[in-house]
Amino acid sequence: MTTTTFRVGGDLPVRRLGFGAMHLATEPGPGRENALAVARRVVELGITLIDTAHLYGGGANEELLAEALHPYPDDLLITTKVGVARTGPGGEWKLDGRPEILRDQVEQALRRLRVERIELLQLHRIDPAVPPADQLGTLRELRDAGRIGRVGLSEVTVDELRRAREIVDIASVQNRYSLLDRTHEPVLDACEAAGIAFLPWRPVAPAAASARTAPVGAVAAELGVTPAQVALAWLLHRSPVILPIPGTADLAHLEENAAAERIGLERAHLDRLDPPDPHA
Repeated sequence: MTTTTFRVGGDLPVRRLGFGAMHLATEPGPGRENALAVARRVVELGITLIDTAHLYGGGANEELLAEALHPYPDDLLITTKVGVARTGPGGEWKLDGRPEILRDQVEQALRRLRVERIELLQLHRIDPAVPPADQLGTLRELRDAGRIGRVGLSEVTVDELRRAREIVDIASVQNRYSLLDRTHEPVLDACEAAGIAFLPWRPVAPAAASARTAPVGAVAAELGVTPAQVALAWLLHRSPVILPIPGTADLAHLEENAAAERIGLERAHLDRLDPPDPHA
């Protein structure tokens, strides 16, 4: 049986099946009201990990979560990301890991989320124009000052992870990964070896993404669940450090995703979803 909890950074317990808030509408109107209801239902379902970012509406997503959920339950972890800013030539979004940008976005997040400390702060991307030591060193200083609790990364390679860990302790990695997209399998393996939380974004691939969807559909039909639920159950089985963060703005889909935690995949199911490599 798969475990349902994980300790981020070795000491912060969360339920492994989390929620990505990116799709929640932040503009005034019915969409926002629905988004508030979805965020509140997330907590009612016992989900204790919510992922957001400065990039999502320039902080509007953070404000929405605070409006919906503050004061927060003691066991809720809202993790946010910094390092993308409207500092392009025409005011467009671009990677920006300059220390002053990172510090400012952390302070904005603290204010918008209405907290004294961000327990998990992730670097949205490593900015190739700024020395990694400057970016990660800034986050280490913010951690040491008590503004953030733990540092994470997003979309990194094994080598980037290794070099980052020489600068600051890394508690999480958020890379694209799913049953149908295993490009970052080496990064997942590195995280598992080090006990680092691995948060796959886009954890449920589109149904038409690959010829491998046929066995997914067959397993789903056999179990009486949806292919998306099978994909999430597979992630939970794949490694104890995986914390999927499926996102949705639909209450019914949210309920579906949460129920995936209770799906038991037998060895026969896993063999069909993970056929042996004939070249191995």
